Amino acid sequence: MNTVSLIGRPNTGKSSLFNRLIGEKKSIIMDEAGITRDRIYGKVTHKNKTFHLIDTGGIDLSNESFNDRIKIQAEAAIAESDVCVFVVDGLTDLTENDRAIANILNKSDKKIIVAVNKIDNEQRKDNIYSFYELGFELVLPISAEHKLGITELLDEITADFNENPTLPDDGILRFSFIGRPNTGKSSLTNALLNEERSIVSDIAGTTRDAVDTKFNYDGKPYIVVDTAGLRKKGRIFESVEKFSLLRTLKAVEESNVCVLVINAEEGIIEHDKHIASYAIEAGKCLVICVNKWDTIKDQDNALKEWKLRIKNEFQFATYAKIVFLSAKTKKRIHTLMPEIISAYENATREFKTSVLNEVIGEAVLLHPAPSYKGRRLKIYFVHQSGSKPPKFTFNVNNKGLVHFSYQRYLENTLRNNFELEGTPIIIQFKNKTGEE
Repeated sequence: MNTVSLIGRPNTGKSSLFNRLIGEKKSIIMDEAGITRDRIYGKVTHKNKTFHLIDTGGIDLSNESFNDRIKIQAEAAIAESDVCVFVVDGLTDLTENDRAIANILNKSDKKIIVAVNKIDNEQRKDNIYSFYELGFELVLPISAEHKLGITELLDEITADFNENPTLPDDGILRFSFIGRPNTGKSSLTNALLNEERSIVSDIAGTTRDAVDTKFNYDGKPYIVVDTAGLRKKGRIFESVEKFSLLRTLKAVEESNVCVLVINAEEGIIEHDKHIASYAIEAGKCLVICVNKWDTIKDQDNALKEWKLRIKNEFQFATYAKIVFLSAKTKKRIHTLMPEIISAYENATREFKTSVLNEVIGEAVLLHPAPSYKGRRLKIYFVHQSGSKPPKFTFNVNNKGLVHFSYQRYLENTLRNNFELEGTPIIIQFKNKTGEE
């Protein structure tokens, strides 16, 4: 998938443009604290073309010199992107900041679009001509606040992009290790591969890039991806870590299974749940791996306590498989791959329509939907309409009568009757008339 960066000095309206392009996006988890995704990046779809959008933050000069931090930020953005949108303020003259950023962009071989923001009427359109001085051919007037010129900007951004690419389909199961820094992801990768292929260090954040490694297990090929540790947004001081995050999120999208690695010494914190939401939102299978289990005393009792704790803390992902192991000692390392494989197999299962309707029919007889203003939800027919993750479509009399608690009941019914552990499922309601 292509990547686009918004670059510019502070106060040019970059954040407004970012929000305008990604649009309003509701979190998949509505009622859990600590799960809301912070807006470091977003996805934009325009005319069947989807790309990653990242905001590099305002680039500013310090003491009239282009300091190292600014240079790192600009160069990292350029290196990561296919297109850079240089956002400038159409209500002010060119500044030294603008010229300094332009000098770096001019040396790149990337497509650069100058978006002259705050051009919200015809009289201001002439303001764009002074920005041709920056040396770029593509200079477009826009108003992020008033949604003017946005379609033209998106047309230019995506002009050379291919339509939505499909993920690799070579039949090889891909899984990625995700989690906070210093949870032992790289050590876990090495323990699984039984060789030192990833850099292992006690320094949090050693892994910068997502590293793919192909290996064989029980005679079959697999690909494991070791990703950079994901910090809280407020702790991402170096802009290059923003791009490590983006690469991690790309790795999540290209994985069939995500393994959330938790440090048993530190316990579960809110950010662990936040990271899990990346995999859930992407519709990926989830395995929760409690690493450094060798540091835990009285492991039998601790195992019961941890399972209960995970169930309570990850109520939005009760389907996740759970393993406890030590990458350092390799104790219980053999339990990991079977759970990863099982989760993926469950995501690819296909269920007979007749069996689905029999199970759901019995569930409805046992617990009918609640009535609302004298009307009651009726389920006429259910069938599986997709896989990876499994998707089930319910044909009903009126989908507006579906209460979230009853939807949860139907999901639990499916999970209790079919092998769906480790995978999210999608439930869609469709009116009998065909109206979505």
